[in-house]
Amino acid sequence: MATSSPRVSLVIPALNEARNLPHVFAQLPRNLYEVVLVDGNSRDSTVEVAKALWPDIRIVRQNRRGKGNALACGFAACRGDIIVMLDADGSTSPAEIPHFVDALVAGADFAKGSRFVEGGGSTDLTRLRRTGNRLLSAVVNALYGTRYSDLCYGYNALWSGCLPLLGLDPGRSLDGDDERRLWGDGFEVETLINVRIAKAGLRVTEVASFERNRLHGVSNLNAFSDGLRVLRTIAIERWGNQLGTAMWTERQRQTIQRCPEHDWPHLCPATVAS
Repeated sequence: MATSSPRVSLVIPALNEARNLPHVFAQLPRNLYEVVLVDGNSRDSTVEVAKALWPDIRIVRQNRRGKGNALACGFAACRGDIIVMLDADGSTSPAEIPHFVDALVAGADFAKGSRFVEGGGSTDLTRLRRTGNRLLSAVVNALYGTRYSDLCYGYNALWSGCLPLLGLDPGRSLDGDDERRLWGDGFEVETLINVRIAKAGLRVTEVASFERNRLHGVSNLNAFSDGLRVLRTIAIERWGNQLGTAMWTERQRQTIQRCPEHDWPHLCPATVAS
């Protein structure tokens, strides 16, 4: 039986985060297999600072706008067994990465960060965002029979073999149209991932996480407009194309086979390949 530990890829979407990266990188575990920073065409020295802080870092340039596209581009570049998603603004702690990895090794397909389970918390959530998150989580739980306590949180991890189940394709650029986004390119990607994880019937473990205020700069998150995008995501994923959704769900269910070649339970890329 294999005894090697899974290789962990860390994906960090970043846009003008040069001032925050020293704090983030100082806390990164030294045993990461790779760090993939996805740059959203930063106007500051984000890329240069990242290279100086982590010489072996892999830099990926996202081809459109938005966090969703950044994650899709980063996922496509990853070569590890486990993929962890981390914000670059200092709001999430890299010290929690081992907890996410442990949850996956223990049997989960998807380790979902939560600010609302015991041990989690936030100093950044406003009353409006907290209420909206609670309501949106309740909607998804009612529709899919899930038990998500924190739908709109982006600190998550999954086995790389699960990526095809998410259907996130970085695609191509939009010929210089910097304002246009495709489906899933924005902050709604976190909801999109959670819904598709539920539709695929994957095993989910929530991991306590504490969120802090971003260190420097201003967040691009807009509680109202992004909340509407999340609600639209839930509706389209549930009712937008019921026949296509049913066919997609059945196809993904058929691909869920446990890999017998390793000593950790996960979806091996070889078993998911179509």
